[in-house]
Amino acid sequence: MNITRLIAAGAAAGVLTAAIALPAVGGAGISAKSAMTGINLKPEDLAEPPLPERTELMDANGKKIAQFFYENRESVSLDKVAPIMRTALISIEDFRFYQHGPIDVEGTARALVKNLTQGGVTQGGSSITQQYVKQVLLNSAETKEEQAAAIETSVGRKLNELRYAMAVEKKYSKDQILEKYLNIAYFGAGAHGIQAAAKRFFGKPASALNLVEAATLAGAVQNPNRTDPNVSKASRELLKARRNVVLDRMAELGKITPQEAAESKAKKLVFKDTKVTGGCEESKYPYFCLYVQNEILNDEDFGKTPKERLKLLQRGGLTIKTTIDPKMQKAAEKAIKEYVSTKDKPVASQAMVVPGTGEIKAMAASRKFGGSKKKNEMSYNVVADAKHGGGGGFQQGSTAKAYTLATALEEGLKYGDGYPAPAGYTASGYGAFKNCDGKRVGDPTHEVRNSSEGGGGFKTLQTGTWGSVNTFFMRLEERVTLCKVVKLAKRIGLKRADGAKLREFETFTLGINEVDPVTVASTYAVFASRGQYCKPLAITEIKDRDGKATQYKPKCSKVMEEEVADAVSGILSGVFTKGTMREVGGIGRDAAGKTGTTDGYTAAWFAGYTPNLASAVSLGDPRGAFTHNLIGVTIGGRYYSYVYGASISGRIWKQAMLGALKGVEPTEFTPVNHDRFGGCGDNCAPKPKKEKKADQGGPPDDFFDQFNRDNNGRGRGRGGDLPITPAN
Repeated sequence: MNITRLIAAGAAAGVLTAAIALPAVGGAGISAKSAMTGINLKPEDLAEPPLPERTELMDANGKKIAQFFYENRESVSLDKVAPIMRTALISIEDFRFYQHGPIDVEGTARALVKNLTQGGVTQGGSSITQQYVKQVLLNSAETKEEQAAAIETSVGRKLNELRYAMAVEKKYSKDQILEKYLNIAYFGAGAHGIQAAAKRFFGKPASALNLVEAATLAGAVQNPNRTDPNVSKASRELLKARRNVVLDRMAELGKITPQEAAESKAKKLVFKDTKVTGGCEESKYPYFCLYVQNEILNDEDFGKTPKERLKLLQRGGLTIKTTIDPKMQKAAEKAIKEYVSTKDKPVASQAMVVPGTGEIKAMAASRKFGGSKKKNEMSYNVVADAKHGGGGGFQQGSTAKAYTLATALEEGLKYGDGYPAPAGYTASGYGAFKNCDGKRVGDPTHEVRNSSEGGGGFKTLQTGTWGSVNTFFMRLEERVTLCKVVKLAKRIGLKRADGAKLREFETFTLGINEVDPVTVASTYAVFASRGQYCKPLAITEIKDRDGKATQYKPKCSKVMEEEVADAVSGILSGVFTKGTMREVGGIGRDAAGKTGTTDGYTAAWFAGYTPNLASAVSLGDPRGAFTHNLIGVTIGGRYYSYVYGASISGRIWKQAMLGALKGVEPTEFTPVNHDRFGGCGDNCAPKPKKEKKADQGGPPDDFFDQFNRDNNGRGRGRGGDLPITPAN
């Protein structure tokens, strides 16, 4: 026998029964004013911080897709708890709960006698109100020392507990106290509160509990760690024994008949072990879940520090309504699955964004999210940038050419403007390209060549884009200047996936920057929305635990002239009929887009849009794009000598968009202002002008005559580092 603990228990019980029991406290008519004065026993307000509650993520239709929790708890009102559950708990824990004040004098005295006669602390005698106080203090404890103080066996703790209990009894009704206790109590198996316990143990809400189930949970409260049915067979036997004690007590008090008790005790212990999962790994849409999670963790509106924001996410009881559309998500997942296997090392990922709002409707990838390398799972958000749990992304390839095209149209070039685009290109001189700091970049001795997709010859804005001709876009970027292209790309939302500054080299137009599908889809959505950039939006509403809702609206700004955006769409529409996607074809409604195959076939992209929806698909090997390229690979059970933008990514995009837009009324692009931009759409490519044999083919176009003359005869030198040059 532990003499110290026994003395402490006896002293506490003795003080509480003999010295401090007042009519207002114990309800038994005993008075001890002198003892009261000595220990200053007065009500003391109890700080009751909100209980840790689960945060739930909902899709655009209001269906739960994920949850976060520090403690598995789902608070409910007392009327949502079965009456038999309330009866069972009160019977075993505090059968005079509705008759006494904050302390049950009879119960405390009874505990004292039992502890003294049995040689140990076997019964606490605490009322439900006192137990509630103890749980509040334990839940509020931030340190191990505070936790130990909340549960220590001492006279001091008992007295403090009683002071708080006195205040609680003055502040709340008995029903309110019982409700609070049922929601804060721990029942074992990771279940905090009666609702979580009912679902965890029996797969049903607390309102549907029957006698045997109620007795089981009432029995679990006394020592939930020891009777945790999830631990072992021995613990389950202890829980069953405790359940039977509850049933006997209920029969003794006349709450049930002896026959009901006997029949219930004869039944087997039931524990359905209903798993309660949390976090994005268990979500149906893990990549989107990660995006939302990081939106909260990165935003100081949800807490000054990362620790505060994580605490809010795990304990705040938020209901977060998101933009994810199950239909569109399913279409993206199905299309990816058709072309890329979960077992493939290269990973395909896709994002869908609504033009004009920025709402993210789908985020999917070919590999499952998780930490198992054996199962070929992804441990980061491959669809998004590092800020949203992603990695370094993949080089963008020729989907970046759309930014140079848009810049050229802003600068006044017309559809028919063009010039010769030979198989190889070198800058016209040292200093032909300058970054936005005014520094010369690039190597004029480095030759950029066309890929097998984009042949040479005379090209215009239309034909050069449709064929994705590298040398054409190098000359076009040289004409409109590198800095203007970079500035436009930034203006419409382009950012590197790793969060670093965009690399401003002359091969910017060929897509040397590593990016992610959400970002690329958002930039292309600018063309679809006629020049309006909207920040990617994943959250539309957040309700706090009290039901107060905060709406989150699109954050958009005008970044491009409507007519310029229309002109870009006019040219990119031809990619499906006359360009690099002609073998794949369109989707039966107005659509525009651009393929992207990087140098060395390290990654493959397709980005495209309709007026209703923008989407980008990337394909690359996370093990290292340049060490694991897309040459001679088997993906999705198909062998590819070389993987181009249209080979897999373009086909995924097409199938996904067909599914996502099924049932959506087609919307047409706004017609191009041909008076301003020339040409007549993708149905009539302008005839190339005859080239003069002198001057290496002669001036290709009057518009470029001065440009060519200005760049002739310049000295050539070396400037800046030159990254590996992507092709189309």
